[in-house]
Amino acid sequence: MACTSTRPSPESPSAAGVAMAAAEQQARLAALEEENRKLKRINAALIERVESSASRRDGSYAAFQHSVVLAEQVRERTDALNQAMAELKASNRLLSDARLRAETAHQHLIDAIESISDAFVLFDREQRIVLFNSRFKSFWARTRARIGSGTRLSEIRRLANSTGLIVEEHRGSDDNILYRLHDGRWVQVSERPTREGGLVILYTDITEVKQSETARREQALAQKSRLLQRAVDNLSQGVAMVSAEGILELWNHRFLELCGLAPVEAHRSFAGVMADSELPLLTPDTRDSHGRPIREMEQRLYNGRVLEVRTHPLPTGGFVNTFTDITERYRHAEALAESERWIRLITDHVPALIAYLSADLVYEFTNKVYEEWYRWPRGAMLGQSLREVHSDEHWRRLEPYVERVLAGESLSFEVTETNLNGQERCMLRSYVPNRLANGEVVGIFVLIRDITERRRTAEALHQAYQNLEQRVRERTTELTALNSQLRREIDERSQVELRLREAKHEADQANLSKTKFLAAVSHDLLQPLNAARLFTSALLEQREQRCNLALVRNVSNSLEDVENLLGTLVDISKLDAGVIKPDIAPFAVGELLDNLAVEYRQIAASEGLQLDFVPSSALVRSDLQLLARILRNLLSNAIRYTPHGRILLGCRRGRQSLWIEVHDTGVGIAADKLGEIFQEFKRGETVRAKQDRGLGLGLAIVEKIARMLGHRIRVASAVGKGSLFSVEVPLARRVPRQRQERDEPQAVLERLQGARVWVLDNDAAICAGMRTLLEGWGCRVTTALSEQDLARQVDNFHADADLLIADYHLDDGCNGVDAVATINARRSTPLPALMITANYSNELKQQMRELGHTLMHKPVRPMKLKTAMSHLLER
Repeated sequence: MACTSTRPSPESPSAAGVAMAAAEQQARLAALEEENRKLKRINAALIERVESSASRRDGSYAAFQHSVVLAEQVRERTDALNQAMAELKASNRLLSDARLRAETAHQHLIDAIESISDAFVLFDREQRIVLFNSRFKSFWARTRARIGSGTRLSEIRRLANSTGLIVEEHRGSDDNILYRLHDGRWVQVSERPTREGGLVILYTDITEVKQSETARREQALAQKSRLLQRAVDNLSQGVAMVSAEGILELWNHRFLELCGLAPVEAHRSFAGVMADSELPLLTPDTRDSHGRPIREMEQRLYNGRVLEVRTHPLPTGGFVNTFTDITERYRHAEALAESERWIRLITDHVPALIAYLSADLVYEFTNKVYEEWYRWPRGAMLGQSLREVHSDEHWRRLEPYVERVLAGESLSFEVTETNLNGQERCMLRSYVPNRLANGEVVGIFVLIRDITERRRTAEALHQAYQNLEQRVRERTTELTALNSQLRREIDERSQVELRLREAKHEADQANLSKTKFLAAVSHDLLQPLNAARLFTSALLEQREQRCNLALVRNVSNSLEDVENLLGTLVDISKLDAGVIKPDIAPFAVGELLDNLAVEYRQIAASEGLQLDFVPSSALVRSDLQLLARILRNLLSNAIRYTPHGRILLGCRRGRQSLWIEVHDTGVGIAADKLGEIFQEFKRGETVRAKQDRGLGLGLAIVEKIARMLGHRIRVASAVGKGSLFSVEVPLARRVPRQRQERDEPQAVLERLQGARVWVLDNDAAICAGMRTLLEGWGCRVTTALSEQDLARQVDNFHADADLLIADYHLDDGCNGVDAVATINARRSTPLPALMITANYSNELKQQMRELGHTLMHKPVRPMKLKTAMSHLLER
């Protein structure tokens, strides 16, 4: 800024001109009046002279004549003077009008510059102030500077800088100067020269324009930020941008998902955010043990996924971390490495030299025999050129063949080489080109076999033929046999590689067949066990034979132990074979925990332990049956290894998950053993006399099921103080169906009294056991081994009945689902069906839900059977 303000000056170029013209008119008027006075004096003097000289007779006429002439002259002069006076009066009137117009124009000029919205200053040719308006004066209102007419432009600029009126100065794109004033306003200065050499300066207030421009710029930056956030959110990688101060500035949802984080607040410390994740903190300052910077790392998570984390420093400070899920790539790499290991294992045991060369004749694969033949350390030939491995003489012998193979020709030729013992051996080299689909050769397969013995035999035969033709005829048969043997040997050697490759496949198939066999025969294993459990349950409920009650109870306990062992082995086999598939659905965890607490409180009490339970109202997403199996194993394990004290079952909420915890005051686990407890057949020491140690598969099953469900298992323990096992389950939002109230045992038995039940099972022992058990509950039972057998007994399915119990696996390729459909199709009122099976597949569970049947797995627990039948009869 260059100027400040005062009142407008009354002077102007037009007013000065009018004043000058008026002064000239006054001067002329004064001159005319002076001349008129002189003429009057002359006229008076002449009249006096004439009168004084009238006595002279001789000159009287001449004097008279002269006086007449003078009078005429005086009259003419008087007329001229009167005309001049009239002109002077007219000029005065014109001068007055001109002054009035000039004053009016000056006032209009002042009003005009006051009416404009900009501050206005007019300078003369010496750059002194002539005119300015009040807006210019207002700039200096809060300063002590005094600006008025005559103040020079340089002085105004000095005062503007010294008084702090100007805070900031910029030059615009059109050479205009922009000033930011002390009160925050912005002013644009425009200078224009006048025709007289002066200067006009306008000061335009552009504060609103600057604010609007700033707002648009901020909106544009916000829009760019939103677009950047959308672009980052759509990346398949997790991205986190951290400022130079270590604050998390930008991230996407993929970053939170891969790191297992809940939504985070803005402007949090990156180190604090990563502290809630399984991943270690990686920054450009991270160093390894040797002090070298770490720019990337791979981390395997608990759920089996593998992440690649990279850090990228920014030139302005801070850094960007990217998180990539490389699980599939990692698995492919492991599979390739495993395949390569098996191929190398096979080829290392083949009695031939095997190698692969690239198109540049660089070794990319060699087997053990190849490296030992050329006296190279293990793996040292890889990356070496064929020319470097062999001597110049040997390379010259091979070069013609190599060129032909690179041209696309398959070759077999013989060369002589020296082995480790310095013996010359005859080697048969076979070169096969590796072609792409377009015919391009990208490598060479090399197979070298020692045919020295065969060559010597051939040479000996040839020599014998030359020396003794007769002996050749005599030994033709022997040589033919030997030749056949040699061919068989060659065929056998060529098949060694194939057999070795098949060996691993057969071993894998044998292991898988074993696992699948054990999983598949689970039905046949559990059938007799199920029948025995039904009989023992029936005996236990017959209270007449008190003398045999203890014996029957011992048999029942033994059968239960056998059932648990077989069930554990079958579960392990099914998990290994991939037979069991999780059926994920939301449910209230309280119902599951209530049942477990009731069941295991009695078991704990029988061992002299106290089981405490903290209820929970949380909703979770998991497989109800598999999660129950995990918790059963954890509770059984806690009871097994707790000699005295108590066990606590409860839950702890997280942000998006629920930790179900089992605490005990048992013997505890040493820190160096925590990594082994989930291995198969790992068992702890017994803590009670006559205690069954089990198979050591309980925690192995827990680990396998948890990995299948994607749940984390956490263990904390102290020797002599106890252990904590917890499983993390994701929370659910959808409310599951309301749980049914449990019936009292007496109400269940009353509901079963007189119930007409049909039992369809292809096992006679199962049918007999079911009849004994159900009749002990007061039911009227009809059993059948097949659908046709049942039809004969119940009037072709038209007899009265209340419930149908069917085995899923029947004879002749039939199943219980089809049998139930056939039976209900012939009845006017369909029967409720209870399906019993050893099939744990999700497809069967879904089919049962769609058909409205109740599903129960073998071996059948009598209490569970009684409850299920009661519910079906109530419906």
